[in-house]
Amino acid sequence: MVGKAKDNTPDVIIAVMGPTGSGKSNFINKLIGSKEESGADKLKSCTQGIREFGVDIKGKRYLFVDTPGFDDTYRSDRDILRTIADWLEKKYRGNAKLTGIIYTHRISDNRMSGSVCKNLDLFSQLCGDGAAQRVRLVTTMWDNQKPENKAIWRKRASQLQGNFWKPLIDLGARHRQFFNNQESAWDIVNELLQVRTSSVDTTGKLGEASAGQTLLIQEEIVDAQKKLNETSAGKALYSQLQRVLVEQKETLKRLAGALAEKDPKVAEQLRAEYNTAEAEMQRAMKDMEQMKIPFGRRIALFFGGKKTHFRKIELNMTPGELRDSN
Repeated sequence: MVGKAKDNTPDVIIAVMGPTGSGKSNFINKLIGSKEESGADKLKSCTQGIREFGVDIKGKRYLFVDTPGFDDTYRSDRDILRTIADWLEKKYRGNAKLTGIIYTHRISDNRMSGSVCKNLDLFSQLCGDGAAQRVRLVTTMWDNQKPENKAIWRKRASQLQGNFWKPLIDLGARHRQFFNNQESAWDIVNELLQVRTSSVDTTGKLGEASAGQTLLIQEEIVDAQKKLNETSAGKALYSQLQRVLVEQKETLKRLAGALAEKDPKVAEQLRAEYNTAEAEMQRAMKDMEQMKIPFGRRIALFFGGKKTHFRKIELNMTPGELRDSN
C-alpha cells in the first residue's frame, strides 16, 4: 500500500476526463474563474498533457486536473494512456487519492461515435467498480440548447443513462447537467465532496472513506505491480487497436479497388483517403506491438499475479445513433 500523506497534499482532487472537444478545459475554467475559453464546440485538442490548477477556498486546498482525451489531435492513444497512468501512479504513491472524477460528454451529439465509445470504455477501465460512486457523468452544451431541442436533448440524456452509461450508474455514478457557468460547476464538485465510498486499509479489509478513492489502474500498477499493458485499461486499448487494424485493412482494400477511378479529382481524393488509412493502420500496428503481453508473462500473471480488490467495469455497447424520436 502507499505511504503516509505528505503535508502538501491537497484536500480535494478532482480529475476531469472525457473525449476531445467535450468541454473538459472549459469546465475547469468556470470553476477557477479563468477567462480562457475552451468551449465544448471545438473538436481540436486543447490539452496535450496533464494540467493541474490549484485554488484555496475557505481554508481548503482544491486541485482540478485537466486530462487529454483519447483520439487526441497529435498523440497516440497509447501515449495518452501512459500519461494519465503515470500521473495517477505518482499521486497514489504520494497517498493523494481522488475526491471525484468528472467525465464530460456533449449532449449536442446525436450519436455515440466509435471515438466516444472508446473514451468511455477506457475511462471505465481506469476507474473500476470501486470508484464509480465518485464519478459524475456531466453533459455539456446545455447553454446552447434551442427551445425546439429541449425534449430531444432530454431524451438523449435518458438514453445515455439507460444504455451506454447504465453499468456505471448501476455502480453509483450519477449524471449531472453543466450549464456553462461557475455555479453549475461548483454544484457538481460540492456534491462529490459529500460522497463516502469503500476503501481498503493496510490489512486488506474494506472500510469506508470520505477523503478520496483509489482507482483500479492505481491499484493494478502500484499494489499488484502490473505494467501498463497488463492493466484492465491497457487490455481494453489493445482490443480496440485490434478492431482498428481490421477496419483499416478493410478500408484499404476498398480504396485500392476504387483507385482506378478515371476522374482525376476523385482519384486524388481517394488516394488521400488511402494514405490516411494506411498511416492509421501503421500507427495501430506499432501501438499493438508495444501493448502486447508476452505469452510467458500472461502465464505468470494467471498463476501468480497479485489480485486487486476492485474490478473492471464491463460495458456492452456499440457505436450508434441516439434516437431523437420514438
